Amino acid sequence: MNSLIQIRRDLHQIPELGFQEYKTQAYILNYLHSMPQDRLTIKKWKTGLFVKVHGMNPKKTIGYRTDIDGLPITEETGLPFSSTHEAKMHACGHDFHMSIALGVLTHFVHNPIDDDLLFIFQPAEEGPGGAEPMLKTKEMQEWMPDMIFALHIAPEYPVGAVAVKEGLLFANTSELFIDLKGKGGHAAMPHQTNDMVIAACALVSQLQTIIARNVNPLDSAVITIGKITGGTVQNIIAETARLEGTIRTLTPESMAKVKHRIEAIVAGIETGFECEVNIDYGSMYYQVYNHEELTREFMSFLKEDPEVKLIECREAMTGEDFGYMLKEIPGFMFWLGVNTPYGLHHAKLNPNEDAIGAAVRIMTNYITFKGNHK
Repeated sequence: MNSLIQIRRDLHQIPELGFQEYKTQAYILNYLHSMPQDRLTIKKWKTGLFVKVHGMNPKKTIGYRTDIDGLPITEETGLPFSSTHEAKMHACGHDFHMSIALGVLTHFVHNPIDDDLLFIFQPAEEGPGGAEPMLKTKEMQEWMPDMIFALHIAPEYPVGAVAVKEGLLFANTSELFIDLKGKGGHAAMPHQTNDMVIAACALVSQLQTIIARNVNPLDSAVITIGKITGGTVQNIIAETARLEGTIRTLTPESMAKVKHRIEAIVAGIETGFECEVNIDYGSMYYQVYNHEELTREFMSFLKEDPEVKLIECREAMTGEDFGYMLKEIPGFMFWLGVNTPYGLHHAKLNPNEDAIGAAVRIMTNYITFKGNHK
């Protein structure tokens, strides 16, 4: 079996949540230590890693980032290498991302190029966010790359296909948590209470008017409430309720406007239902905005490769904290086709492993092109 596929399967069995990736970090370190060390420098940061592959005549540093955390999802794939960690799964393809990164890194350890390479194994992409704090570390400041690349699996595209575009690729995103507190009581005496189930239902309905009536129809935004909790039993009026959701926008300005409207509507709920409401925006991710010149060059490079299916895609409402890195460093992210019927974050997601080798070939060829001086 291909060694990278075995690595992917090993990592798939040990998914860990953000900043808890201890087994994952140890696995990657063990693999790195099995290779020749003369061109490698490794530095730990929390549960992540910075790995520098020294070039032969460096004039710049090329960065490559992979995320390493899993999701709080109970796996339902039935695979023989399913997650061994209860209620945790690599349901967003980070096991693929890591295997590809290790494949690219391994190639350049044995086939060095002129320039230095910095591989970033980033924790907590799914939350609370590892990219932004990693950017601020002394290790990153010392080894700051001149350009940086990353990929994300895409279930809907053919195996090994590359889908990419210049400019905006992924949306601005923010978590949304809203807690309501009123006055509970007996179900037979509603006039003596402030029912937070009713207030929560009214709030959910009003939140949807923001997209319909406050966002330019030529713009795009999404507010999704994915979870509602409230009350204790069927015959007690709920004293508290909680909404959990997400906000997605195509511009930072739209994100600010949507949040302003949420806060205005919440203030109305407080008055109308005589309750207290608290908003927590949780983790917020900046848009993934691909550097135009580098992305055009990458697309032109792939057009010359008969083995690559290049797709010029549209922007998506997905979120990725790699956007923080692209805000500071020129670079791009692209979708990698893995052809599977189940979408990202689904309990039955099972990407086609043939995409791993295809991605390694694409990125080693492109980085070689960028990192060898003419």
